[in-house]
Amino acid sequence: MDETKVTAEKPEKADFKEPFSYRKLFISTFLISAFTVGGGFVLIPLMKAKFVDEYGWLKENEALDLVSIAQSAPGVMAANSSIIMGYRMGGFLGSVTALLATILPPLITLTIISFFYDAFASNPYVRMFLKGMQCGVTAILIKVVLDLVVKQVKKKLALPLLVMAGTFIASVVFKINIMQIIAVDAIIGLFLMRDPQYD
Repeated sequence: MDETKVTAEKPEKADFKEPFSYRKLFISTFLISAFTVGGGFVLIPLMKAKFVDEYGWLKENEALDLVSIAQSAPGVMAANSSIIMGYRMGGFLGSVTALLATILPPLITLTIISFFYDAFASNPYVRMFLKGMQCGVTAILIKVVLDLVVKQVKKKLALPLLVMAGTFIASVVFKINIMQIIAVDAIIGLFLMRDPQYD
């Protein structure tokens, strides 16, 4: 029984490119949060680059599943993602560590800005700085979408591509409420995407 457990754990440990530590989790999440401008969706490529590609603490499909859960749960997506990913990587303490690292940068930044709000609001350089960051965020989000589309095209599976296209059309063309779209997508996944080929 013990030998089976040891054998089952080996593949997960072998995936780790860096040994897990709460210090690394805090610093990485803190930096990601500090550079996340434009909403929780920007977290996806940054967390993937750090925790999946660089550290190997999560698998790509697993990270995307966790982000999907965080997105559908009530609350701020950035905090939700940190809590659920932190828990997956380091248990309860991992959740607390990741959550603190996520909320500290905006808390510090907004506290400083609140003292100098008038100067920031009327400063043309600050406005240009923010416009430049918005352009960068847009490019990052487009890259995430293209990566997901390319991944599904390589698998040669029609259903995920139809779900993507249908979701886009429903949201942009027909202006259907995003919560209703997510609910329909979830039902499609539950009943039509059980096959391992969709993992």
